[in-house]
Amino acid sequence: MTAEVLGISGSPVKNSNTDRLVNAVLGATGLEFEFIKLSRLYVRPCLACKQCVRDNICKIEDDFQNLADKIKSAKALVIGAYTPYGQIDAFTKALLERFWSFRHVNNLLEGKLCVTILTGLNPTVMDTVNRSLAAEIRNYEHMDLVAQLSVHGNLPCLTCGEGDTCKMSAVTSMHGPDAITSDCMYSRVEEQNDVWEEAIRVGRRVGERVRTTAKG
Repeated sequence: MTAEVLGISGSPVKNSNTDRLVNAVLGATGLEFEFIKLSRLYVRPCLACKQCVRDNICKIEDDFQNLADKIKSAKALVIGAYTPYGQIDAFTKALLERFWSFRHVNNLLEGKLCVTILTGLNPTVMDTVNRSLAAEIRNYEHMDLVAQLSVHGNLPCLTCGEGDTCKMSAVTSMHGPDAITSDCMYSRVEEQNDVWEEAIRVGRRVGERVRTTAKG
């Protein structure tokens, strides 16, 4: 059965906070859904070859071809990303670049419901990235941006095994010169009550809107 709602995560971490919140939104819709992890696919950035202009079909031969069919068929998208190096992750960036193939002459995503989820540590960076995402979704793709959810993430230094001895560790720069990894609380999205509860509300809202449209 074709998924009515498609969840896509750019986080490469297994069962990450991003993944779990995307799935929370999906589950709350009450609709048929599918979850896709971009790190398990091969999706290149746009090559600007313009071969998609006449038929809205990207000609790069990779996993985007199959994913594009699912994106076009879904009634709603839930896109999860994170913010390494102060910007959106490369997996999600590559996917969004490939959306270019959808909007030549016939905008194939126009009016499609969309929710974005962003995980990060720096509120200023997340605000900037969220604004860019909103511009992409609304202004370029003409999709219906239902909500943007922001999640507090975790330093990789907390789990890499070298966080207390590595001179490049962000533990001390973010938590003070005497901080050690065991002092830092590992953040789980389920314990971020406000965003978790909002995700459930957003998922239900998406489900209701899809069902209402189907009845109309």
